[in-house]
Amino acid sequence: AYPQECKRLGIPYIYDPSQQTARLTGDDLRAGLDGCYLLSVNEYEYSLIQEKTGLNEAQLHDMAGGILVTKAAKPAYLCLNGKEYEIPVVPPSKLVEPTGAGDAFRAGFMRGLQLGVPLDVAGRMGALAATYVLEQVGTQSHHYTPAAFVERYRQHFDDDGALDSLLVD
Repeated sequence: AYPQECKRLGIPYIYDPSQQTARLTGDDLRAGLDGCYLLSVNEYEYSLIQEKTGLNEAQLHDMAGGILVTKAAKPAYLCLNGKEYEIPVVPPSKLVEPTGAGDAFRAGFMRGLQLGVPLDVAGRMGALAATYVLEQVGTQSHHYTPAAFVERYRQHFDDDGALDSLLVD
């Protein structure tokens, strides 16, 4: 319903069927991902979508504007605007609980999109946001300031100043 409304109104959308992937039919999944700006899923959901829709990886790329696949402790895959990226994992200081890490990844990535930073920087923002979740019990018990986020990002990656806008009050 929402993807069709977005299409009708000409609004780009990120299709993230998440836990509903198992419940949706192949036709429902096709309708949601066809024409989306980005399909955002984890590895399991990605394989389940292929199984339920009968679409292979190339066909999914043809239907969706881009694809983001998170892979737990392995680098995430991002293909958008004709470019492919391997998004490295940010090692957690301690691994407490993975619940909510995928949601945090998408949130960090989407914040990067909102800021207009390069896609690889946005992807790494997602990876770092996910790491904060891994280090705490509960899906929303983590917290950080923009300055702390940028500092930790720069301990692992170079952003060429793209994240400076987060440091402005």
